[in-house]
Amino acid sequence: MNCTNCGKGLLKPSFIEGQFRSHTCTHCNGHWILIEDFAAWKERNPNFAFADNISFEADAKDTKKALICPVSGVIMRKFRISSATDHRIDYSAPVGGIWLDAGEWELLKEEGLAGTLNAVVTQQWQNQIREQSTKQNFSDIYADKFGADTYTKVKELRTWLNAQPQKADLRAYLMAEDPYSAEK
Repeated sequence: MNCTNCGKGLLKPSFIEGQFRSHTCTHCNGHWILIEDFAAWKERNPNFAFADNISFEADAKDTKKALICPVSGVIMRKFRISSATDHRIDYSAPVGGIWLDAGEWELLKEEGLAGTLNAVVTQQWQNQIREQSTKQNFSDIYADKFGADTYTKVKELRTWLNAQPQKADLRAYLMAEDPYSAEK
């Protein structure tokens, strides 16, 4: 198979860290992995943990262009790996294959996601990332609007208030212009 990313190399059979099958490009060092191979390996090695001492280059490549599946010829979808990074991996749904650019395997290990590679391409995982990203965006907006110290204090107050049994009355008290006035 020809490399889907660089178009210059060939995808040669290999193993990622000697553990599960992949095809590695002879030119750009990207990896083509079939989810079924990864899942079968995980099933046979449920307690395997990838090493924590990761040599990771911060400039891991992230192909921005759409990639074509080397097996089916269809355009692969891009999936975010976590809410902490905008990095994306490419996935071919018809084949169940994942393309990892050079350095992306190390990024997955650094993020603690190497053992859950098959979960990253599920809708549930992507929805969770979207929800986490939305929460972080709102948090950033509030921190900018209120200032970091004020935002920290108001979050603490909110947590305390929500734990109170009479929180509705406490909110009403706080929201009243003059809580001691008989007028509305």
